[in-house]
Amino acid sequence: MFITFEGIDGSGKSTQISLLKDYLEENGHHVLLTREPGGTSAGEKIRNILLDRANVISDRAEMFLYAASRAQLVQEVIRPSLDCGVTVICDRFLDSSIAYQAFGRQLGSMVEEINRPAVNGCFPDLTFLLDVPVGTGRKRVTDQAEPDRLEAEKDVFFQRVRDGYLKIAEREPERMCVLDGSGDVQDIQAEIQRLTMERWK
Repeated sequence: MFITFEGIDGSGKSTQISLLKDYLEENGHHVLLTREPGGTSAGEKIRNILLDRANVISDRAEMFLYAASRAQLVQEVIRPSLDCGVTVICDRFLDSSIAYQAFGRQLGSMVEEINRPAVNGCFPDLTFLLDVPVGTGRKRVTDQAEPDRLEAEKDVFFQRVRDGYLKIAEREPERMCVLDGSGDVQDIQAEIQRLTMERWK
């Protein structure tokens, strides 16, 4: 399976991804974790460019950089792993670009058009959207470390991103499972495990 995790910054994705990986491996699955942007040598360099607060990047350039990192990740890591029977869990994927660039940056349909060749027909089987209020996510981020270039955006930007995610979920309810990221960590993970095994069957 190809499983992705989505949500605004501070939604708790990293914790849930780690717990799901452990659970699947304990149950005999070979699991590969990766992330966006990044996951490859070229992708990590792109990630550094995108997240460095010293860089001034136009909205369209940002969109193309995310798509370039994604294209490399699909070709170099995701598709070969899936072809070998490995379960891939990715921290962010195409939905992030739609939420952050199409809705957050208000670039509209061009984001999906640009990313169509980047994903090259490789789409998640299951996506978990950890939904939290903007204020909750922002507090978690600022409590942990100095925010990066994206995390430093204003609340109104993140509200558009959150709204974008929820619109994607409305459009694709069979693939995207919306979970309350404000809840108890173990309760959230139990639901993630249940939904994952249900989809496997």
